[in-house]
Amino acid sequence: MITEFAPAKINLFLDVLRKREDGYHDLGTFFQTVYAGDELQAEPDLSGEITLVYSVPQEYPVESDLVYRAAQLLKNTYKVNAGARLRLVKNLPLGAGLGGGSSDAAATLRILNRLWGLNLSAPEMEKLGASLGADVPFLVTGGSAYAEGIGDRLTPVSFRSANTSVLIATPDCFVSTKEAYSGIVPSGEARWEEFKSQEFSLKERPLFNKFEESIFPLYPEIEVLKREFLSAGAFQALMSGSGASVFGLFENEFQAFHFSRKLKGRVRFCTVTKFFSGFPE
Repeated sequence: MITEFAPAKINLFLDVLRKREDGYHDLGTFFQTVYAGDELQAEPDLSGEITLVYSVPQEYPVESDLVYRAAQLLKNTYKVNAGARLRLVKNLPLGAGLGGGSSDAAATLRILNRLWGLNLSAPEMEKLGASLGADVPFLVTGGSAYAEGIGDRLTPVSFRSANTSVLIATPDCFVSTKEAYSGIVPSGEARWEEFKSQEFSLKERPLFNKFEESIFPLYPEIEVLKREFLSAGAFQALMSGSGASVFGLFENEFQAFHFSRKLKGRVRFCTVTKFFSGFPE
């Protein structure tokens, strides 16, 4: 049996630039992976079948899971005769803005690329992953990247994160992508272009998430959590993706752990972690 890490992502910047003719929106975002995540296990199945089981029962059919869909896509695209028995150790919450399902799909492409000896490059897996979800191409390698379009046009970024500790907490509410977009008025390109034009610094550049404008009035507990992060010593705090998770950046790891203990029982997910620099291409 082999294993593969499926890291969560956070958005250090996220703006909605415009609505497209196909109904989707063009985004400008800064993706960053962290060391918190799920784990995928795989072993060969000589029958040629794809099976998927979970460490914790899930509330949806296996056939709709992005792990199962990614496995079938890879098998069918490259006409693989072999099968695989997959087991997903699920740690990340659903509907949290952390890219959990997309990261699981990306991990599936990586682990089956190894298991089946396909020798696919990262760009080949990214192209395949784009049909599964907008975040999947980034999560094939992870690390730090600007993303544009629907999140699929990637530009790797290098910056100094030093020993920054990242506290992530997900309140009990669930935010749907549909309601996040329903209250959005696109910003245009100016803010995003200005953000990209300057060297990124965690301390000197204010983080931004356009979805806070539409989500905070609907779920005030998310805004309260963000304010509490800042009061607890975070030098930056922001909602991730379209919610509901909030992350805070701390210079002092003790402060992050201290505040995380106070959140226990109030939130459905909480962890202190570090930035993850990504997988080798």
